[in-house]
Amino acid sequence: MRRFLIMAAALIATLTATAQDFDTTFENATLRLDYTFMGNATEQSVAIAELSSTPNWWGRRINLTSVPLKGNGDLTLFDAESNEVIYKTSFSSLFQEWITTEEATRVTRSFEFTILAPMPRHNAIAKLVLRDNTDKESTHTFTIDPRDVLIRDNSKIEPQPHTYIHKGGDSKECIDVVILAEGYTSNEMELFMEDAKITAEEILSYEPFKSHSDKFNFIAVESPSVDSNVSVPQQEAWRSTAVSSNFMTFYMARYLTSSSVYDMYDLVTNIPCEHLVILANTDTYGGGGIYNSYTLTTAHHKDFRPVVVHEFGHSFAGLGDEYFYDNADDNDNMHSLKHEPWEPNITTMVDFNSKWADMIAEGIEIPTAVTPERTANYVVGAYEGGGYLSKGIFRPTDVCRMRNNTAERFCPVCERAIERVILHQAE
Repeated sequence: MRRFLIMAAALIATLTATAQDFDTTFENATLRLDYTFMGNATEQSVAIAELSSTPNWWGRRINLTSVPLKGNGDLTLFDAESNEVIYKTSFSSLFQEWITTEEATRVTRSFEFTILAPMPRHNAIAKLVLRDNTDKESTHTFTIDPRDVLIRDNSKIEPQPHTYIHKGGDSKECIDVVILAEGYTSNEMELFMEDAKITAEEILSYEPFKSHSDKFNFIAVESPSVDSNVSVPQQEAWRSTAVSSNFMTFYMARYLTSSSVYDMYDLVTNIPCEHLVILANTDTYGGGGIYNSYTLTTAHHKDFRPVVVHEFGHSFAGLGDEYFYDNADDNDNMHSLKHEPWEPNITTMVDFNSKWADMIAEGIEIPTAVTPERTANYVVGAYEGGGYLSKGIFRPTDVCRMRNNTAERFCPVCERAIERVILHQAE
């Protein structure tokens, strides 16, 4: 009993110190940083577009200076006087995917990106780093003065109508997931609410989300569109929708994304938000998920339920795709086989010990052969094929929600990766 009391006292002291550190360093307010990422396959740069603020900080108040995943980029805030790190977050972006495409070898483009951070009490240095798939970095640094009169005050903006469809607890302790309507007209909001409830229920039916459901809030935000459905360029159909999403991203028929990131965050102003799920009112198959950016998926295709969970695996936990194409080896440049990908569930074996080598049972050969018994029991190994390539990239199990729509669960490696993110963000 004495040992338990000592441990409990230590835990309380740690949590108290964490809360005091936050209150000493930050205001209870959110700083929104709107960036522009620009460049091509060989050269990238970053510019700040605008800073704005809103009351209340809805994000994590623990583990402020660490990240659970490296990502394709990160933002670090330093105290301007002491140069100590006071906050850090990591992410990926559509821009960093685009620079691996053939189009990026001949065209220069710009992309929107938004990051939310706690508002520092004193001057801070914001250092944003972008990394390509070979770890080449582009860096942008500037000073934030929280008293700057040009930081737009958004405190008086009336929030969009919104409803808690799952409430695990107070936003200070929980992870707030906002679900936005895309391609639903004002007359279709009842349909959207039904789809949003399915989304929350489906995500929370999978482990480890299920075991940690008390650490999540899901909030449905009514964001009506002028037109019903979304833009489908391959059908010559362009529509006016809440966040201007469209299929044919990077000329891939089922890749559904939006470049209007600022619009997304305008729609969640003054609503607790740490992660975005955007539901598209269409039965055309597709979607996309980008780590610490957003999930976007179609709500009326027959595979809606497994796909929204799959895409949330991307955006919430940075999981990589475990499926692959037999003919993709020579024309897919998303991953460099000479470097270890940052996604926790795929490996090139360049640094396998940093991934799931510790989870492979004795006697399992590497590479691991597919057998019916291993497939049925999600046996962890190193199965060749993943990250769109059939050779040179390995996945943890033969089946997983990150590979198959028919899989009943995330594999053990993905489950561990998801739980690490949950525990990093929520007490």
